[in-house]
Amino acid sequence: MSVGLLVIYTARLEECRGFYAGLGFDLVPEQHGNGPEHYAAVFADGGVLELYPATRRPETGYVRLGLTAPSHGAGDRPAGRHTLTDPDGRTVVLTVPEPGGTTTGS
Repeated sequence: MSVGLLVIYTARLEECRGFYAGLGFDLVPEQHGNGPEHYAAVFADGGVLELYPATRRPETGYVRLGLTAPSHGAGDRPAGRHTLTDPDGRTVVLTVPEPGGTTTGS
């Protein structure tokens, strides 16, 4: 089993886009039909992370996320585990693999 879709609703859409893009996610703008503009990134295993504006739906509450950086890195973070906080206060535990190591999940 794997996670196919993870959607985060936020009142700080651009701030969250910047945060998650800084972790190595390639977030691209999307819009489905008349729905709201949002951002999406595809994980290495095909799963999708989406960031939506909290408009008709409330903000996503407290969630603790465990993510593994993509093979192209996570900014200037060294290999290891990093506990971070996104702009909405969610805890994000980021694992940065050793150079040349394999990644799963992002």
